[in-house]
Amino acid sequence: MELLPDVWRQEYWLPPGVTWRDMEQLEESDRPRPHDLLIALPLALGFVALRYVFERFFAPPMGRCLRVKKRLQSDVVSLMSLCGKTQRQIERWFRLRRNQDRPCQTKKFGEAAWRFFFYLTAFMAGLACLIDRPWFWDLRECWRKYPFQPMERAHHWYYMLELGFYGSLLLRISVDIKRKDFKEQVIHHLATIFLLSFSYCANYIRIGTLVMLLHDSSDILLESAKMFNYGTGWRKTCDTLFVVFAVAFLVTRLVIFPSKIIHTTLVLSMEAFEPFFGYYFFNVLLMVLQVLHIFWAGLILRMVYKFLKGKLEKDERSDEESEVEEEDDDKGGKENMDQGEDYCWNKSKNTINSQLSMLTNNCVLNNLTNHRASVADRMRKAQ
Repeated sequence: MELLPDVWRQEYWLPPGVTWRDMEQLEESDRPRPHDLLIALPLALGFVALRYVFERFFAPPMGRCLRVKKRLQSDVVSLMSLCGKTQRQIERWFRLRRNQDRPCQTKKFGEAAWRFFFYLTAFMAGLACLIDRPWFWDLRECWRKYPFQPMERAHHWYYMLELGFYGSLLLRISVDIKRKDFKEQVIHHLATIFLLSFSYCANYIRIGTLVMLLHDSSDILLESAKMFNYGTGWRKTCDTLFVVFAVAFLVTRLVIFPSKIIHTTLVLSMEAFEPFFGYYFFNVLLMVLQVLHIFWAGLILRMVYKFLKGKLEKDERSDEESEVEEEDDDKGGKENMDQGEDYCWNKSKNTINSQLSMLTNNCVLNNLTNHRASVADRMRKAQ
């Protein structure tokens, strides 16, 4: 119990020579208070409920507009005519036998659409409340008169909404589709929550709002590219969005973020105060995000290489190629655009193909058995 008061020691949260009593010179509504973070808990639950409604009622119509289809639809139709079974019976067999970890396109589209609309809304709201602020144009303004900087209500709710959203992602992490970078995503969400919580309590709000705005800008392009990737007939749109996203990600995360944001917190902040625990803790969290940026940049560059390689191969193709080969090439190109989001489709495809073969063989054997029985019965009658 004695450790709890030590957490709020002023040496951890405030620059040397500043006490909590000094912070009281700000108006009650103008200074961030730690218990304000409790607002993020009901907001996180609210985002979970709102996401359920969105994916249940709004995402399916959007998916139909983009012609998002479930996999194996054509296989189901062919098996219906081959086996003499109803569509419901075939789909039920697939639900029982196919790889349960393989998510359907409509579910992936719903998750991408939800994140797209949140990032778009958060970016537009953040830009509206920051575009006319002096620290948006001059980063030295982030530290002028720190920590005695009044907090605006718009920035308070900007923080709470972002914190509630990332909290909802953690609440849903056990039921969401697991990606290849699942562990990195968990680390990113935790680092972001710690970063937002600490920067709010330590009144790092000005630089914190810039960090959130910078990250949301490229996330919009990523989720929109995924949405068109899951659709049918949007290959060129998906390719264009992916290229724009790759450029935006590399510029914002590998150029602007370290050269502007991290440089501001490491160097320019020293013009306003001496280093203290919060200074080191905040910068360590920013470094964790930067390491994750480098990791994801490597994945993106590898996909760009595959994407360009696929383009070159496509340009060199003969006009006499079959439509089946062209469809396979289209699927391969779209999978390269998925930013490593799914489990390996080739492995899943082999599994499903083997299951299709098993089902087909069963149907053929059943038909052959019935045919032989019918022939034997007719022969007995003839004798």
